[in-house]
Amino acid sequence: MRSIEHFINGSSVADGTRHGDVWNPSQGEVQARVTLGTAATLQKAVDAANAAQPAWAATNPQRRARVMFNFKALVEANMNELAELLASEHGKVIADAKGDIQRGLEVIEFCCGIPHALKGEYTQGAGPGIDVYSMRQPLGIGAGITPFNFPAMIPMWMFGVAIACGNAFILKPSERDPSVPVRLAELMKEAGLPDGILSVVHGDKEMVDAILDHHDIKAVSFVGSSDIAQYIYSRGTANGKRVQAFGGAKNHGIVMPDADLDQVVNDLAGAAFGSAGERCMALPVVVPVGDDTAAALREKLVPAIDKLRVGISTDPDAHYGPVVNEAHKQRVENYIQMCADEGGELVVDGRGFTLQGHEKGFFVGPTLFDHVKPHFKSYQEEIFGPVLQMVRADSFDEAVRLPSEHPYGNGVAIFTRNGHAAREFAARVNVGMVGVNVPIPVPVAYHTFGGWKRSGFGDTNQHGMEGVKFWTKVKTITQKWPDGSAAGDHKEAFVIPTMA
Repeated sequence: MRSIEHFINGSSVADGTRHGDVWNPSQGEVQARVTLGTAATLQKAVDAANAAQPAWAATNPQRRARVMFNFKALVEANMNELAELLASEHGKVIADAKGDIQRGLEVIEFCCGIPHALKGEYTQGAGPGIDVYSMRQPLGIGAGITPFNFPAMIPMWMFGVAIACGNAFILKPSERDPSVPVRLAELMKEAGLPDGILSVVHGDKEMVDAILDHHDIKAVSFVGSSDIAQYIYSRGTANGKRVQAFGGAKNHGIVMPDADLDQVVNDLAGAAFGSAGERCMALPVVVPVGDDTAAALREKLVPAIDKLRVGISTDPDAHYGPVVNEAHKQRVENYIQMCADEGGELVVDGRGFTLQGHEKGFFVGPTLFDHVKPHFKSYQEEIFGPVLQMVRADSFDEAVRLPSEHPYGNGVAIFTRNGHAAREFAARVNVGMVGVNVPIPVPVAYHTFGGWKRSGFGDTNQHGMEGVKFWTKVKTITQKWPDGSAAGDHKEAFVIPTMA
């Protein structure tokens, strides 16, 4: 059986006595074992980072950018291999796996312009003979703790910006699908990254706590569930670290009466059920405004759901594949039962779905509920599966309130032809990312990604200039040079200096 080891200081390192199973979700079988490390494993990565980071920080930004250019080319050249490996461990279909990789590469493309992003500010003549300027410098060693649902994109979001800014980086990916993060680290080395600058360590809570407690790790970025995000933010900041921790979501899609329902149905099919709903930017709640809109939407939505094809990850005709493991399949099906027990109308039931020849696979069919109420626990919590809940709103104001008052605040979308309604909604809704006729409003790489409320802990978002700010510290210099004339009347200054 294949063994997945740590990648430390440019080499594969087998360190640890415990192991975790890596499943093939389409087959329902264990395909590999991943070695789970300890604090001692982490220390090896930190030692390598401490040895390599000063020289990397002293490397000019243009040369660091060239490594990013090389890495981008290598990932593109190995796209098929990476996508197949990703799909085999996560379960998402190949086309979706390639999208996962491509969205990560878009941040790498942003990192290719890091010389511009790292430019400081300068003021000549801020005072008599005084100039002031600032510079952005790396923090030292950063760490990333990433989830199973995007094993390529989210690691690249983190390590790309951190490394381009001159930091060393230690990645702790999900132990459910760890192969692609290791392969990305190997490609970074091939691209010219010095050994020790990017290490990958595998583990569970023991490794996470070791990262949060290690004095030499200055900043931690996390994506996962909200409860763990809050834990990581609290423990990391208590240890003096800079922390950004992004949690769960319950994104809403508001459907106004004037919306193009055919396009809405098409968008909902992909946004609610794509990747088996295992996306923090999925759209698991649809909010039609008015009963007429709800009835018309439901009439079009049911046959569209019936046409969805669930298949193994390598099926080119499948719209989505299995969920990541048996435990998660059971969790999703438990939420389906919960919503039914709470009084939701189960219009399409995806439980009990099996695929001939793959009966042990972790498949959940598309599921649709209508007449879901805001007080339902199944509405308040993140299901993270191919389940779409319809919550009817009587008015535009109610449609704004639903996502605004929900505990999560990651993303939201409004579908309308009315520019005023869209503008008003975007301004008023209490959510971090908004789509107007865009069902999955993940910002482009040179903007920034981050949710509000229980979807995000910390003050700085991921990628774009917010990412550069997170992975650097600002130093400001105020300088004055003597003009070389004869010494004047020097007096001690006992008041705070001004620029008058």
